[in-house]
Amino acid sequence: MPDLQALGRAIKQAQYRHHRALDTALTEVGSTLAQWDALRAIDRTPGSTARALAEETFQSEQSFGTLATRLLARDLIERAPGRGRAIEHRLTPEGERTLAAANRVADAVLAESFAALSAAERATLRGLLERVGTH
Repeated sequence: MPDLQALGRAIKQAQYRHHRALDTALTEVGSTLAQWDALRAIDRTPGSTARALAEETFQSEQSFGTLATRLLARDLIERAPGRGRAIEHRLTPEGERTLAAANRVADAVLAESFAALSAAERATLRGLLERVGTH
């Protein structure tokens, strides 16, 4: 079991380093890791509800709602009535510009982070991580 704990800790350490590096670098374009992640989720599935976006970004609905309110205040997203009581989310043109800038920053941070791995090793790592917890 200690080997599994060490593996879990190594994954958590890598995630922590990525989060810190991304949060620091994203300030250059006026974003945070949470904001970038929310913008990406909205861009991938425009018109999604807060519930779906909260799940996609690993947040509670309340946390996502608070984040969405901040994004709305910055004119990065817009909300519109959907089916029933649902509220749909979409990027504004400013949100699209911010997302594009944040993607460039994130790509640079992650390229540096994974530079020690070959393309094949990165693909293997991704495949293994995607299998974890799916059984």
